[in-house]
Amino acid sequence: MFEEFTAEAQRPPILERLFAPSVAPSFLRARWIWLRCLGAIFFSAFYSLYFQIHGLIGPHGILPAFEYLDAVHRALGLKGYWLAPTLLWLNSGDRMLSAIVWIGFAASVAIILNLWPRLSIAIAGICFLSFIGAAQEFAGYQSDGMLLEAAFLSIFLAPRGIRPGMAIAQAPSRAAVFMLQWEWFRIYFESGLVKILSGEEQWRNLTAMDKYYENGPLPSWIGWYVQQWPHSFHAFSAGLTLAVELFVVWLLFAPRKASLCRLIAFLIVTPLQIGIILTANYAFLNYLVLFLGVLLLDDSILRGPAPAPAAKKPSIAAAVVLTTIFLTSIASFVMPSFPTATLLEPFRIANRYGLFAVMTRNRYEIEFQGTRDGVTWVAYPFRYKPQDVRMRPGLYAPYQPRFEWNLWFASLGSVDENRWVLNTEGRLLENSPPVLALFAGNPFADKPPIAVRAVAWQYWFTTREERARTGAWWRREALGAYAPAAKRAADGSITFDND
Repeated sequence: MFEEFTAEAQRPPILERLFAPSVAPSFLRARWIWLRCLGAIFFSAFYSLYFQIHGLIGPHGILPAFEYLDAVHRALGLKGYWLAPTLLWLNSGDRMLSAIVWIGFAASVAIILNLWPRLSIAIAGICFLSFIGAAQEFAGYQSDGMLLEAAFLSIFLAPRGIRPGMAIAQAPSRAAVFMLQWEWFRIYFESGLVKILSGEEQWRNLTAMDKYYENGPLPSWIGWYVQQWPHSFHAFSAGLTLAVELFVVWLLFAPRKASLCRLIAFLIVTPLQIGIILTANYAFLNYLVLFLGVLLLDDSILRGPAPAPAAKKPSIAAAVVLTTIFLTSIASFVMPSFPTATLLEPFRIANRYGLFAVMTRNRYEIEFQGTRDGVTWVAYPFRYKPQDVRMRPGLYAPYQPRFEWNLWFASLGSVDENRWVLNTEGRLLENSPPVLALFAGNPFADKPPIAVRAVAWQYWFTTREERARTGAWWRREALGAYAPAAKRAADGSITFDND
């Protein structure tokens, strides 16, 4: 009896238990693997931006950053610096855009090579945030918030030093590991919850996956084959998705045999993420969620080295920051206007998640066409989007073609909600090199067109029989104009009409 009171009296204070290096359970190997994966994900993000950033937000891009930041400053004054956190306030020219990409590249490689990991993660995060803070409509993805939140939390997970190796003398704290596990949990559980709360009938009647592979932003050729499978498979996968998101992920909090329960959760969710990666192109999103799952596995499972005894000194900074992020992430889901949620929202480090709450019923595509004579219209070829019905859908992830992703979202709304489509028409009318680089080619390389228009199509996957007969992966039907045509007036200005 007295031993119980003695043990309780000797139990470390909560600050020490949560925010000091933790020997049991230990996550040394999982930390090492996760940080290398984080570096690879950052590298893929900057690799994507290398080919796109000038066309998206450069001075001659679709949504120039300098125009946006100038408007923010005029409207909000000093408050704008907080609401649009970006180094592009210093300079938003092409050289600065290239600089944040190349510095991001270097930091990503340093993370992969385990060079000064804390500083490298911070630099990569700041460079990526600098793009996100000025990218406007091209930064509206949940995956961006997932990466920024994971990077910020990983600063507290990463060991100190220039070449820390496995850093057995710097075991991560329980709180640092848990906060990344918590992000993993929220991505799943909040996505499952919004599927139920949205009232989406396709999730209730298990038909949500029947057209899922066809209607996503960038389908893959593997998705075409899976689409052909019977409804029973799609109903099973819809039910499995709900079961994983709403129930399986709770194994993270199992009070007994915690390591085994986390391993079971990992073994269930990992094949699910691999299946999503193979059948769709959601950029780095699923890679991030997949690799976060590694942090479910402690060293008893991964056979990691034993942590060296270290001073049990808690980090007060980590205690304040991680507690704030934790409470904000809970409060913001039920009350988006919660004070710290509003305060931190521009930095995307305490996010709300909710994937596929409502399923897309149909696939629409926007195509840009130019003309030299006002009669014959020629399409600008895309790099990744469905366009030529005979071209096989590709596997591009983790590469993220943000321009083409945004066109998919724009196709679900009107041009009044997506005025940047008109900007694209104007840039094509000018033969803007950085914008044309977003396309696979320029059918008007020798001379700019006299007019550019955006038209809408509806696409469907072909059936096995249709593809055997025609060789086409898609069939499509013209729906008409999506946006007014852009024309150059006699004075050189660009006008829009409905001709």
